[in-house]
Amino acid sequence: MLNLGRFIARAATYWPSNDALVCDGRRWTYAELDARSNRLASALAGRGIAVGGAVATFAANRAELVEVEVALYKGGLLRVPINHRLGFEEVRHILADADVRLLLTDAAHADTGRRAARAAGREIPVVVFDAGVADADSYDDLLAAGDEAPVAVDVGLDAPSVLHFTSGSTGRLKAAVQTTGNRLANMRKRLMDPDAAASPDETYLVAGPITHASGMGLLALMSRGATIVVLPAFTPQAFLDLIAQERVTSTFLVPTMLNMVLAHPGRDTADVSSLKVVRVGGAPVSPQRLRDAVALFGPVVMQGYGQAETTSGVTTLTRADVVRGIESDPELLLSCGRAQFDTEIRVVDEQLRPVPTGVTGELVVRGPDCVTEYWHEPELSAETFRDGWVLTGDVAYLREDGYVFIVDRKKDMIISGGFNIYCSEVEAALYEHPAVVEACVVGVPDEKWGEAVKAVVVPRSGAGLDPAELIAFCADRLDRLKKPQSVDLVDALPVNRNGKIDRRAVRAPYWAGSDRAVN
Repeated sequence: MLNLGRFIARAATYWPSNDALVCDGRRWTYAELDARSNRLASALAGRGIAVGGAVATFAANRAELVEVEVALYKGGLLRVPINHRLGFEEVRHILADADVRLLLTDAAHADTGRRAARAAGREIPVVVFDAGVADADSYDDLLAAGDEAPVAVDVGLDAPSVLHFTSGSTGRLKAAVQTTGNRLANMRKRLMDPDAAASPDETYLVAGPITHASGMGLLALMSRGATIVVLPAFTPQAFLDLIAQERVTSTFLVPTMLNMVLAHPGRDTADVSSLKVVRVGGAPVSPQRLRDAVALFGPVVMQGYGQAETTSGVTTLTRADVVRGIESDPELLLSCGRAQFDTEIRVVDEQLRPVPTGVTGELVVRGPDCVTEYWHEPELSAETFRDGWVLTGDVAYLREDGYVFIVDRKKDMIISGGFNIYCSEVEAALYEHPAVVEACVVGVPDEKWGEAVKAVVVPRSGAGLDPAELIAFCADRLDRLKKPQSVDLVDALPVNRNGKIDRRAVRAPYWAGSDRAVN
């Protein structure tokens, strides 16, 4: 029988008393998680939600989100995780587009959730995790209506399992249809990872949104009896405190979160000795930030690359790779690593023909974890998924030894005077400056060159950073055409709902009122 939930049921027989979930002072053993997820799967069936029916969650990080994920797998239901930072209209769109049959939310998002459910065009019951919310069904009451008897519906490899809604770099919400087979391939990859294989001794800290990369590999970890520690809301201090309190062995950070930790005054006195793996991904990370991370955490830092469309990681720069990059091969710190296991990668031209080693083109990916369509988006699907390949939209080149170097998003590339300039390359130079905390490079209108390179920088507190000095600093490290023509200093950079620097939001004010807009 094929059912992803059975891996948790099996873990409950192997490690029943192991902590499965830890969150906000509460703890669930594997036996408890198995029983509660059975109850929930049973209760949802009792509500008349048939196999394949969609159930959505709309809440900030909490352990119940993991419990719901397991229950939906067991019941053969379609999981629709909604980022809790989305607004009313986006939530309404997702509920209607996915034909959601029930929405689970927390108290903070209950009002938006209920309004969106009413506006979605069909009757959608709303259940609230927290007690004491007026005019709302209770999650505890829903659980009480279920049965602890094992639940496991047989599903096919091609059955949709998760609708992963993402706006990517376009700002347009679309859902990658991750099948049971895609999720199973995700598990295999995580379990086969020789650099960070899951085990019952692992304690993984979910520091970012469970709905996205931070939570993508939880099923693999739990299948091996690992403990999942959920951080309700990320702050550098809360992150460092939990590592020490729970003796966390592994975690995942997007570069913005890493920058916050590295800039935190209490970082040098934090006890991070338990860490064995710190994965960094979700956006490009500069070589200097990798060096800084190793200086703080030790030789446990690795970098990865993946997308919602690939379900799991495409490439990995291992812990050993990062150390080698620091000690003897500095170019390696610009790489996102080599292809993982059964993933195939190519760098191709506009006709999808492979280009020679060292030549830039678009990175395309193929493998059992790669999705083949967007939900209800045939035209967009045809653009992104071709002949079994996922067109990532990332410009990259390959080194002879198989390392992948992503230089930019195709839509983020600056064209100045006919020359292609990659934002990530300029940002890497900016991050070398000790007074730079965060940086975002964008193209801005220029009458002579079409676009000019603009750096928007958050300086270190009290550093007294001079824009002219920073431009000169970059000029020593970059071709003269690539150096920033101007620098704006700001207190903070805008981030998107996944905690990544929002380049579109940074760029927009500079193009307001221009005859030509860059999206």
